[in-house]
Amino acid sequence: MKEVGHWSAAEVSDWLAEEGMPEYSEALRNVDGAALLRLSESDFQNPPLCLVAGDNGKRLLERLETLRIANHMGNHGNNRHVNGHVGNGKIHNGTPKNGFRSDAIQIHIPLPPENERMAFPTEWCKTGVAFGYALCCFFTTSIMISIVHERVPSKEESPPLPDKFFDLFERVQWAFSICEINGMLLVAVWFIQWIHLKHRSIVGRRFFFIVGTLYLYRCVTMYVTTLPVPGVHFKCAPKLFGAWEAQGRRIMKMISGGGLSITGSHSLCGDYLYSGHTVMLTLTYLFIKEYSPRRFWPYHWACLGLSVSGIFCILLAHDHYTVDVVVAYFITTRLFWWYHTLANQQCLKQDSQINAFSRVWWFRLFSYFERNVQGVVPRHYQMPLLWLPLPWRLSPWGRAKYSRMDSL
Repeated sequence: MKEVGHWSAAEVSDWLAEEGMPEYSEALRNVDGAALLRLSESDFQNPPLCLVAGDNGKRLLERLETLRIANHMGNHGNNRHVNGHVGNGKIHNGTPKNGFRSDAIQIHIPLPPENERMAFPTEWCKTGVAFGYALCCFFTTSIMISIVHERVPSKEESPPLPDKFFDLFERVQWAFSICEINGMLLVAVWFIQWIHLKHRSIVGRRFFFIVGTLYLYRCVTMYVTTLPVPGVHFKCAPKLFGAWEAQGRRIMKMISGGGLSITGSHSLCGDYLYSGHTVMLTLTYLFIKEYSPRRFWPYHWACLGLSVSGIFCILLAHDHYTVDVVVAYFITTRLFWWYHTLANQQCLKQDSQINAFSRVWWFRLFSYFERNVQGVVPRHYQMPLLWLPLPWRLSPWGRAKYSRMDSL
């Protein structure tokens, strides 16, 4: 292995990415291996290093200390000792030369638990919990839509509310189908990208938790305020007036069809504040961009185009009020950014008086998901071989190969 002191700035950047700290790459872009080993705690008190992380560089300094020890041992290995003597194992008159012993002495150093050794542990069980949480939130949302549908006033009693966008643009009948097609394309693209991520378990539970929480918030907003239908073109399913068995079948039909109008599974009214379609169009784009390299800008722009045009088609179809889309965009982007800010800063994962984020109701669940994740999750990809037989996957030729694709 090449000595750390001879590393180039590019090799330092590679090491930071491998250690799960790519956020330091920009601040240390001109630092080579020798300068890296000279970093001390005082360097993290001033810009630009003090602006990178909230732990005063504690985590990076710990990794540097380990690197210095490994570098020191490498320099004095190969039977060379610090005082210049050579332990070549030659024995004169039954005694090792210069008093040195040639046999190795094994010192047992207990290893910490696996979760502490790994910066990004897999923990698929937590991903399963997040998936179950998202399913429960989707199911609750479907029940709430069925309940709210019974409360929606008729178009004769409460005509659609005034909306500036509707005044400017006439309704386009096929626009909502375009919105749902764009949404399905983005979900498919995100799924393909997700299965190629090395740390897919961590990213997966983040997606499930955020989307579940967004739909849980949506249950509250649509229940407390029931808006009239946005347009006279709506054909709402007949009300059931307490026929619970029929409502149960209606709910199951909605769940099986993904709550999409294009599948014929959604004919209920009242789920307006805020737009669930806007949530999915916005959230899938945010995850696609966050967990793909910055140099993939054509890919990002294409996904952004699908997202923006899909949201525009929601309004063009007059199937949601403009306020529904605005609120959905605001809540989705803020929850995404809040969650990732907390997840990327070790100091914000602590429940303390100075951490205002710890007072959020979902902080304990967040802490359960993220407590063992050390730093920013790197954009590492692998080629999944899930379709191959198990013996092939276990063979040396069938093992997954990893590649690093960072934001640099």
